[in-house]
Amino acid sequence: MAATGSEKQGATAYYVSTPIYYVNDAPHLGHAYTTVAGDVLTRWHRQRGEKVWYLTGTDEHGQKIMRTAEANNVTPQAWADKLVEEAWKPLWEHLNIGHDDFIRTTEKRHTDRVQEFVQDLYDKGEIYKGGYEGPYCVGCEEYKLPGDLIDGEGEFAGQKLCPIHKKPVELLKEENYFFKLSEYGPKLLEFYAENPDFIQPESARNEVVNFVEQGLQDLSISRSTFDWGVPVPWDDKHVIYVWVDALLNYATAVGYGANQEKFDGTFPANVHLIGKDILRFHSVIWPAMLMAQGLPLPGKVVANGWLMVGGEKMSKSNLTGIKPQDLTSHFGVDAYRWYFLRAISYGSDGSFSWEDFSARYTSELANDYGNLASRVAAMVGKYFGGALPEDTAAGDAEQAVRDGLAKAVATADRKIGEELDFQGGILAIFDFVKQVNGYITEQEPWKVAKDTTPEGQARLATILYTAAESLRGVAVLLNSVMPETSQKLWESLGAEESLGALADQKVQDAGVWGTLPAGATVTKGAVLFPRLEEKPA
Repeated sequence: MAATGSEKQGATAYYVSTPIYYVNDAPHLGHAYTTVAGDVLTRWHRQRGEKVWYLTGTDEHGQKIMRTAEANNVTPQAWADKLVEEAWKPLWEHLNIGHDDFIRTTEKRHTDRVQEFVQDLYDKGEIYKGGYEGPYCVGCEEYKLPGDLIDGEGEFAGQKLCPIHKKPVELLKEENYFFKLSEYGPKLLEFYAENPDFIQPESARNEVVNFVEQGLQDLSISRSTFDWGVPVPWDDKHVIYVWVDALLNYATAVGYGANQEKFDGTFPANVHLIGKDILRFHSVIWPAMLMAQGLPLPGKVVANGWLMVGGEKMSKSNLTGIKPQDLTSHFGVDAYRWYFLRAISYGSDGSFSWEDFSARYTSELANDYGNLASRVAAMVGKYFGGALPEDTAAGDAEQAVRDGLAKAVATADRKIGEELDFQGGILAIFDFVKQVNGYITEQEPWKVAKDTTPEGQARLATILYTAAESLRGVAVLLNSVMPETSQKLWESLGAEESLGALADQKVQDAGVWGTLPAGATVTKGAVLFPRLEEKPA
C-alpha cells in the first residue's frame, strides 16, 4: 500500500496546495477563499518553525480555455498570459498570499514531465486505446455519468444539464486512450479504510467511498477533437485530458523528473485544499495515478464548501462571481482575510452577505480587538509616559489572564495547525480578546490611577502590563490571519525593537508570559480597524 503524505517518507517540508485555477475568467471570492485558507495554514506552520512549501497556480489547457480565447479573438496562450499577469497574480499579491511557487500548466517544466509520467504509465500497460461516447460538461472538463445530470427547465427544457454549471452537456464520441482506473477501486477502498482522515470533511469522505464502492470505470485520458493541450507523446493526434495534466502539477512543481532532491524533500503534499466540486478528481483519480506510478499518496484532501449568494453557489456562470476587490476596498485586506474563515466553518457551505460582514467587522474587529489595542496604548501613554511598566503586583485576576492566553494558544494551534478548523481557532483567539476586555473593565485602571501610593501605582502598572502582554500574544496568534494588522500592533507595543520581527515569533511561544520587556516603548498608532463608511453604491 502506498504511503500517505502524513508519513512523508524522508520529506521535510510541510507542503500545502490549492487547486490550480482555470484562466477562463478573473478570480472571484470562491477562488480567494481557498487560497487565503492555504496562506493562513502555511503561515501558521512557518511560525511553528517548520519548513513550508505553499503551491498555487493556473490550469491553462482544455476545451473551456480554448473556447474562451476564441470568443475573445486571441490564442489560448495569449488569453492565459493576459489573465495570469493582469488578474490572478496581482490579486494574490493584493491579498498578501505568501505562496512559494506559482505554476502554470503551459510551462515547459510542467508539460515535459506530464508527457514523461503518461508515457511511463503507457509503457507499464496502464493505458490502452479505446472509444467513448457519453455526456460531457465543458465547464467541468469532465464526462458525466447519466445519474449525475439534472433535467433542464425553461429554455433548457428537455435537455440534461450539468448540476454544477446548470448548462446542457454535450454528447461526445471519440477515440481515446484510457487509464485502467477500474482496477484501482479495491486498492482505493483499502487505502480509505486504513487512512480515515485522508478525505475531509466526513461528508466528503462518505460521498467518495460510496462512489468507489459502486465500481469505477476506466478513465479517458486523452482528447482528439481539439489540440489545445499537452500532446500524447506516442500519438500526436491526441492531447492529454486536462485533468490528468492538471493533477500532475502537484508533482511537477516540486521537481518530479527534474530535481530529485527537491522532490524527495517535499512530495507528497500534506494537504490538498480543494473545492468540493473537484473532490473525485483529487480523492479517486489522483491517488490511483500515484498508486500506478508507485509514488506516495497525499496526507489529506480537504474539500471546502461553496460560498453562497442568494442561495446560489458563487460562480461566474451563476452571475454571482463577486470580485474580492469589491470587498477589500471597503473593509480592508486583513478584515477580508479574517471574515470568511471566521464566519464559515471550513468544509461547510456558507452564505455571504454585506450586512453580516459589516456587523462582524464593527462588533469583533473594531469594538473588541481594535478598541482594546487603542485603550491599552492610550493608558500606558497617559499614566507611564509610553514606557511599559513592570509587572510587580500580580494576583488571581492576572493568573486567570495568563491561563486564558495559554489556553488560546493551545486551542488555536490544534484547531488551525492540525484540524484545519480555522473558525474554531479564530474564535478561541477572540474569546481571549474578550477575556482581556473583561479584565480591564473589572480592574478599572482609570480608577486605580487615582491611588498615588506605591501600592496603587504598582497595581496600575500590573494591570497595564497584563493587558499589553496579552496583546503581544494576540499579535502573534493573528499574524497568519491578519499580517498587516498584527505588524501594526507589534510595532505599537514596541515589540519590534525588543523582540525582533513578528514573523520570527513561534506560535507555541505566544503564551510564554513575560516576553514583552518592561520599558518597551508603547505608542498609540493608527486605529487598527477604522470606522466603516457607508456601503458604496
